[in-house]
Amino acid sequence: MLELNQVTASYDSRTTVLKNISLKVGDGQIVALIGANGAGKTTTMRIITGVLKPVSGQVSYAGKILNGLPSHQVVSHGIALVPEGRRVFPKLTIQENLEVGGYPLRHVRGAIKKNLDQTYALFSVLSDRRGQRAETLSGGEQQMLALGRALMSNPSMLLLDEPSLGVAPQLVRRIYEYIAQINSHGVSILLVEQNAKLALRVSNYAYVIQLGKIVLEGPSEELSKDPRVEAAYLGTLKRKAVIG
Repeated sequence: MLELNQVTASYDSRTTVLKNISLKVGDGQIVALIGANGAGKTTTMRIITGVLKPVSGQVSYAGKILNGLPSHQVVSHGIALVPEGRRVFPKLTIQENLEVGGYPLRHVRGAIKKNLDQTYALFSVLSDRRGQRAETLSGGEQQMLALGRALMSNPSMLLLDEPSLGVAPQLVRRIYEYIAQINSHGVSILLVEQNAKLALRVSNYAYVIQLGKIVLEGPSEELSKDPRVEAAYLGTLKRKAVIG
């Protein structure tokens, strides 16, 4: 469904952040993109969502070229982002945050109400507190709200940028149970995750990015056993080890 083909990206004329990267996310898959901080993971998300335009290469989704499209048009193609740090609107209530997520469907009669009902059914903790300001929620609850907000646009593809970041360990498992449930309903997922062990456990396929380049890819189960991945990201050898 989603394909990046030889994409290069830069924030200025002097620094290349992504260097000819290629990756695919198939229909119904969970695909992980793992790597160290600064490797280019979030930049990849920005390229897909139209926040940053590629210097070269092509981004396509369901056979349609996304290069040059503004972010709101990318959303209209069925792609929704859950950003790093959640980025909920702190002074708005839970319900208002969700309604913002449903904005692309504002002209579809009954769509926002239907999606609200479905979101509250999935995240019952939000349903019980829908009039509460987002800033009063815990990190895990805000992550649920960010997931729910993304689902309000009826995406067929979810981009998840560090969903476990800033979430209490006891809630991380619950967040990933929600992610698995969302995927079971046919939503494809591209997952950027600092917890490489967790990312490889829940995904079907994975890419390892290092200094803006894809250096390894393969079925997640195989990569989890690759000594280079173990050395660099899974903590079985020295943490400073790199793939080479």
